[in-house]
Amino acid sequence: MEKEDTHIAIFNGKIIRRKLIGDKWFFSVVDVVGVLTESDDPRNYWKVLKHRLNEEGSEVVTFCNQLKLKSGDGKEYETDCADTEGIFRIIQSIPSKKAEPFKKWLAKVGYERVQEIENPELAQDRMKQLYELKGYSKDWIEKRLRGIAIRQELTDEWKQRGIKREKEFAILTNEISQAAFGKTVEEYKSFKKLKRENLRDHMDDLELIFSMLGEAATTKIAKSKDVLGFEENKTAARQGGEVAGNARKELESKTGESVLTEDNFLETPEKKKRKRKIQISYAS
Repeated sequence: MEKEDTHIAIFNGKIIRRKLIGDKWFFSVVDVVGVLTESDDPRNYWKVLKHRLNEEGSEVVTFCNQLKLKSGDGKEYETDCADTEGIFRIIQSIPSKKAEPFKKWLAKVGYERVQEIENPELAQDRMKQLYELKGYSKDWIEKRLRGIAIRQELTDEWKQRGIKREKEFAILTNEISQAAFGKTVEEYKSFKKLKRENLRDHMDDLELIFSMLGEAATTKIAKSKDVLGFEENKTAARQGGEVAGNARKELESKTGESVLTEDNFLETPEKKKRKRKIQISYAS
């Protein structure tokens, strides 16, 4: 699993964001509050609760840390987070029939982390399960996980070559996307009618493949040319994207079809759409 990135856990079908710091999981307090209270406005609920706890002199709030977590719009925001011990204390302050099941779930998640440290493959297996629960096919999941690994290799390479700021990572990613698909990430999301969703979770097989090609090519170019600093990495990112872009255009010229599709998986899961395409293919 990628350290210091936002990860997703699922409790009773509800998303809880978390971040790995060292070997500890820190969970979004707002997400936990939302699950326990089923409030329409969990942020305000936590704001009011936090104020009351502070007035009462409770130490619960001291267990919270401000960590950057990725929101639905793909951007990271400072968010109140707490480790397992802190979340247990917060649960005690919230009357909820879900408190006990959630405590058991939380203990299980902590144990799973210990397992993952001893056997990293378990982390990937759990990610597969998460995507399966969301309705993705095994073929798609394999490509998505491979894409995550290639992306991690690229970002690690960028860090070693002087890229530190989040804004720089975003610019370099846009360079690859623009050259590979003719669109920035935001333009691509708009094209697919997405708002806060993860773009790659709504790409089909070919889109994922060309995304991987662009990023893998960028990593290769950065290494072979030993680029350093933002400007040199920007050039390498554009060149890596062009490798994917040229391959995409050649495929499109041979098939007469665009690789880019407006399709997304907001309403119909990927697995169902794949099945329909196979049925249509057989019928024709």
